[in-house]
Amino acid sequence: MLMPADLKTILHSKRANIYYLQYCRVLVNGGRVEYVTDEGKESFYWNIPIANTTVIMLGTGTSVTQAAMREFARAGVLVGFCGGGGTPLYAGNEVDIDVSWLTPQSEYRPTEYLQNWVAFWFDENKRLAAAKYFQQVRIEQIERHWLNTRMQRENRFQLASATLSEKLSRFREGIAAAGSQNELMLQEALLTKTLYKLASLAVQYGDFTRAKRGGGNDCANRFLDHGNYLAYGLAAVATWVTGIPQGLAVLHGKTRRGGLVFDLADLIKDALILPQAFIAAMEGEDEQTFRQRCITGFQQSEALDLLITSLQATALKFGQPRA
Repeated sequence: MLMPADLKTILHSKRANIYYLQYCRVLVNGGRVEYVTDEGKESFYWNIPIANTTVIMLGTGTSVTQAAMREFARAGVLVGFCGGGGTPLYAGNEVDIDVSWLTPQSEYRPTEYLQNWVAFWFDENKRLAAAKYFQQVRIEQIERHWLNTRMQRENRFQLASATLSEKLSRFREGIAAAGSQNELMLQEALLTKTLYKLASLAVQYGDFTRAKRGGGNDCANRFLDHGNYLAYGLAAVATWVTGIPQGLAVLHGKTRRGGLVFDLADLIKDALILPQAFIAAMEGEDEQTFRQRCITGFQQSEALDLLITSLQATALKFGQPRA
């Protein structure tokens, strides 16, 4: 018998798996968590290595047993219910909330980073400074991944590197000069719009307009939504690991229950998801192939490590624990 402590020996930042499941049942069979698919009169059982898994996303036509949820909680696996293709994301009775996760419960969650976080969070100037720090990390990640040698060898993605560097330098200055949350969000929106344009030009995609919830038949829009929700899963894991509530956002407002998840996901969405969505659309890939492309990118770039350390660094940089 494995004890709960044994299941958590693999750090979340080093775990390899994100699962998106559909048309299956998740249950405990012989002490293991498995998902079952039916083909005709036959049932096929597939093991889920929960000790090496960060997130389970349950899509259309899925069910999960109480015993399986107990094992997920013991291993520290976050579970989210979602629609087809990973979007939109639901969780239990929290329908119509864009990002909400069923998180493992524990009476012994660490409080160090939470205490630091709330020490600065109620100070508007410090919260703005933290948001600027997030955006600087975001730009660093874009620069790191869009301009690396692997991306330069990608035949489908012929990026104007000098143009990107010039644009990012300009946005660094704009972010530093922003004097309010609204000004910072304007800079963030302009940055994202510029990146969409550069990516569409790099793959010769043609006219592109970002549309929410899939954008109909536009492949790039659908892939962007799908990949972004994978990033939200990693961001939710990072908040759970550090013990910081998802409602304590620094940029996406105090009225969005999962605002901090959006803030964190921004650190990797543009850097890792955006270019791959356009490449996959031009390659004519299906959702499963694109999903694996994203997950491989997360693993190779140690994306979850980045999200966790960014949260920790922000908490320590801008706040001090209360006495």
